[in-house]
Amino acid sequence: MSQDSAAPETGRKLSGRRRREVVAVLLFSGGPIFESSIPLSVFGIDRQDAGVPRYRLLVCAGEDGPLRTTGGLELTAPYGLEAISRAGTVVVPAWRSITSPPPAEALDALRRAHEEGARIVGLCTGAFVLAAAGLLDGRPATTHWMYAPTLAKRYPSVHVDPRELFVDDGDVLTSAGTAAGIDLCLHIVRTDHGTEAAGALARRLVVPPRRSGGQERYLDRSLPEEIGADPLAEVVAWALEHLHEQFDVETLAARAYMSRRTFDRRFRSLTGSAPLQWLITQRVLQAQRLLETSDYSVDEVAGRCGFRSPVALRGHFRRQLGSSPAAYRAAYRARRPQGDPAGPPGPGGPASVVDPVLPSQLTSAARRAAAASAPLGPTAAAAAGPEHGKPHADAFSGRAALPGQRSAP
Repeated sequence: MSQDSAAPETGRKLSGRRRREVVAVLLFSGGPIFESSIPLSVFGIDRQDAGVPRYRLLVCAGEDGPLRTTGGLELTAPYGLEAISRAGTVVVPAWRSITSPPPAEALDALRRAHEEGARIVGLCTGAFVLAAAGLLDGRPATTHWMYAPTLAKRYPSVHVDPRELFVDDGDVLTSAGTAAGIDLCLHIVRTDHGTEAAGALARRLVVPPRRSGGQERYLDRSLPEEIGADPLAEVVAWALEHLHEQFDVETLAARAYMSRRTFDRRFRSLTGSAPLQWLITQRVLQAQRLLETSDYSVDEVAGRCGFRSPVALRGHFRRQLGSSPAAYRAAYRARRPQGDPAGPPGPGGPASVVDPVLPSQLTSAARRAAAASAPLGPTAAAAAGPEHGKPHADAFSGRAALPGQRSAP
């Protein structure tokens, strides 16, 4: 389902006291102010003069105040948990700590809202509150890639996909970190009122109406916090240090002294990702670094990242980043400040991550490079070899994943 499509029908109607246009935002003490401000700005400001339909915003305290937020600021919410009973949409923009349980009263209020037909939204670490309430059991969900392993391990019944910017499962929606909350809020406006309204709001916020790609481009090579003391940590560390070699998931399973099936299950429970997809993502990430920091040819980059052929690199690179390796390098160098050294190649070089490059931002050199790189056809994909030639598939449903957003079938 594309980002412009309406959300799937949930089959449940709002109770009589709830209104579709009423959005309740649930705030907690210790929550980051940026994430908290996103739904307040999207749903709380009257922009009818710009063609954006108006929502009615209820800012609710999820616990006794005052609520302290980033920088020591203190907030006083005008409503309490009782106001959630009027909302057709309830947003949890963030939770203060992924290791702390949310207040039981707030979880009860969220469960009641969901039972009465309200749409429940978790932005970034807000997904942990939804999971604690049991609202993500058996559902696809996402959160900030850094916290995805913790969410997957703590709530094994949740199908955590750390690649997506946001996941729309009909009546329960979740987003990745920080700015991805804007993407999801715009998606909600688009679902409720159409593409024109969402586009008008995006222009007011000075953000793209839609962003392509997922979280892969923002990942780093640090081990997930939750995996540190696990026996698999040694296998993961070995894989990261030997990305320049050609090995597959069977090799990793053998190093862990596990069957492939057991290894897949254990790896996913710890990292929130299937091992094959994780390995491909790490190889593409290494290719990004080499393209940014070295003068190796694309063919040499492919070999130094463990891809079995340049065709495999180009296919996976384009699927994850929406650009060919040559176009990515040209755009990166065109945008780098003059005189900024690229740094040494390889893992020891700087692990910089650049913003996604939109087609309108490409230089003429990048456009020529992109035009010279043809999309993969079936023959080229087959030449990528076993496993590396497989399509970028959804790790949980087997469907091909759409860039940046996942919706229920």
